[in-house]
Amino acid sequence: MAKKPEFSMGDLPPEIKLFRQHFLKVLLVIFVLIGLWSSVYTIAPEEEGVVVTLGKYNRTVQPGLNFILPFGIETLYKIPVQRQLKQEFGFRTVQSGQRTTYSKAPFVDESMMLTGDLNIADVEWVVQYRIVDSYRYLFRVRNADETLRVMSESVMRKIVGDRTVNEVLTVGRQEVATRAEMLLQAMCDEYENGIRIDQIVLQDVNPPDPVKPSFNEVNQAQQQRETLINQAEAEYNREVPRARGEALEMIQLAEAYALNRVNDAFGDAARFTSVFEEYVMAPEVTRQRLYLETMERILPRMGSKIIVDEKGNNVLPLLNLDQNRRGGN
Repeated sequence: MAKKPEFSMGDLPPEIKLFRQHFLKVLLVIFVLIGLWSSVYTIAPEEEGVVVTLGKYNRTVQPGLNFILPFGIETLYKIPVQRQLKQEFGFRTVQSGQRTTYSKAPFVDESMMLTGDLNIADVEWVVQYRIVDSYRYLFRVRNADETLRVMSESVMRKIVGDRTVNEVLTVGRQEVATRAEMLLQAMCDEYENGIRIDQIVLQDVNPPDPVKPSFNEVNQAQQQRETLINQAEAEYNREVPRARGEALEMIQLAEAYALNRVNDAFGDAARFTSVFEEYVMAPEVTRQRLYLETMERILPRMGSKIIVDEKGNNVLPLLNLDQNRRGGN
């Protein structure tokens, strides 16, 4: 058999050799560019970079221009540690701004909750949080954002379940939000997920749509009851102090009257005592004076006055004082 001719690279035409050399150079340039592209990263000021080498944590880099090993040897995760993040429950914000728009899709599976008095409330709330430890956020808990979402929903259901529907809808809203923030932060610290809760805000709390009319009627009745109670208390506060004032005035008048009578009695007694003392020292003079003073008080009040001498020895046995008074006048 005839041998096949052997083929070597040296037998290639010069044109093919030149093309091969240029092609290898282009491949090398592309390889270098891809390596540079995959090894240079820019981290924003509000971010922090976590570098993982072959699946293992290597280092944490700060904002600015950073370099890692290319071709998947090292991977960089950007964590927004200086940015406030939020999670919405029961609603979704489509566009924020001067006129914020919300999604019309229902999220009742998140917001419908059973209260402590076996009623149902539609609770919408927002969790505002920050990532304070990027290492814990990435490696302590798998899918930390979704885990935080489940934790938030669990905490809110627990707190709402311990309160009545009226507390959740009205006076207890702030207490519910504060208590939920404390419990959620405690769970984050326990799980070491590197998250700090800034605030929990109850966005809207309403009864379910099918029972809203009945619930509104109940609220109106309760408000009317409170109005009547306030009116009664106002009337009470107006009438009772006035009655107490009148009673106090009557008491003071009675005390003044009693004091006046007592003082008059003391004065009469003192006057009688002084007259008696004078009478003891000069009985005849005192008797005569008392008689004259008494006549002075009695005679002006009498109508016709006739004075008769006992013995009838005087010249004028009868003295008509009225005629004398008229004549004298």
